Amino acid sequence: MYSYDCQRIGHGGASSLAPANTLNSFDAALSVGVDMIEFDVRARRGRLVLAHTVLHARARRNVSLDGALAHLSSSRFSEVELNVDLKHRGCEPQLLKALRNWGLLERTLISSQVPEVLDRVRELDGHARVGISVGGRTARTIRRWRDWRTQVLDGLACSRWDALMAHHRLIDDALLEEVSARRALLYAWTVNEPIAIERLLGLGVHGITTGDPRLFS
Repeated sequence: MYSYDCQRIGHGGASSLAPANTLNSFDAALSVGVDMIEFDVRARRGRLVLAHTVLHARARRNVSLDGALAHLSSSRFSEVELNVDLKHRGCEPQLLKALRNWGLLERTLISSQVPEVLDRVRELDGHARVGISVGGRTARTIRRWRDWRTQVLDGLACSRWDALMAHHRLIDDALLEEVSARRALLYAWTVNEPIAIERLLGLGVHGITTGDPRLFS
């Protein structure tokens, strides 16, 4: 029904099938078929770990960033791209160094809800791909997005960012047209209802993040 290529993105790996941000979740995503794996990165006691929130970062058995990248650099994942959601400032040099060390920078899109994080990434490596992430009303209030649409489109127009990762309820035909006109990509997150996936596929978004990649079938 849909002839264009929409990237199938696994949230935290495949968070509906295994705990997010774990190696088991990455394996589950690969087994059901994805084009990209998304995971969250935070700093914890001087090292980078996979964790969505500060509380998650304090868990004893968090996967280290190096451990995750070692796993994802294996030949099994060679056709899968990565979306690293960087949660706060200060991690940028370590993240870029790790991605380079494991040979994964070229197939990684670094995203964040914090514009300054992406500015720092670009300052350190002008070739790194970056995507600004915009969430729901509460998240936008916290990030002080007064007119998020205009601000984001202006950033895409001047190549401050390569992509917009938007909460799926923010996406409509006009937004997709405006993003595409700026030669940028529009990704929807996090979509766990088949009817919502159908709507986004019908619009023609460039990628959809879901906790259950089986829904693409």
